[in-house]
Amino acid sequence: LDQRVVLRSMGWQDFEAFLAIRGDRAGARMYYLDGAIEIMSPAKTHEGRKKMLARLLEVWALESDIELNGFGSWTLKSEQLDAGAEPDECYILGQRDKDVPDLVIEVEWSRATGLPKHEIYLRLGVRELWTVKSDGRLIVRSLERGAWVERAKSKLLPKLDLPWLVSFLDADSQSGAARAVRDAVRSSR
Repeated sequence: LDQRVVLRSMGWQDFEAFLAIRGDRAGARMYYLDGAIEIMSPAKTHEGRKKMLARLLEVWALESDIELNGFGSWTLKSEQLDAGAEPDECYILGQRDKDVPDLVIEVEWSRATGLPKHEIYLRLGVRELWTVKSDGRLIVRSLERGAWVERAKSKLLPKLDLPWLVSFLDADSQSGAARAVRDAVRSSR
């Protein structure tokens, strides 16, 4: 399971200090919301699930001629909005010169003790949030008029059949699943 700790009564400067101490090294991800800092060290299963979904999405986009630019765990933060996050994966559609990703993917095995990621991404202005739950469900939230709306389909990628894509998540091999997605998209043309 993921390891996490939430520190309460922390200021923005504390969040910035933790980020600076960690530097550019991979590992723990940090989130900030209203004076609380969550430090999360993802488990192998967590990392495998997010990487699998990312690879499948990227293969689908490549084969579908969709301009999709990945930025991994790009540190997103706004002191004015009292929110910061390091998503599992994030993407910009089209032009890459945006300050906030269009799409964020988060894997949530347990939310019992963590910060509400959807609130952080809402404040930061992310247009769409995909959350993979421990039972394999994919929750899709689209930003509409300043609030999240749960949707069955991606508003950003309306041609993507999400249940079909998610059906590949439990494959034994990431490469095998990616090839299967590639072959399915090619055969549907």
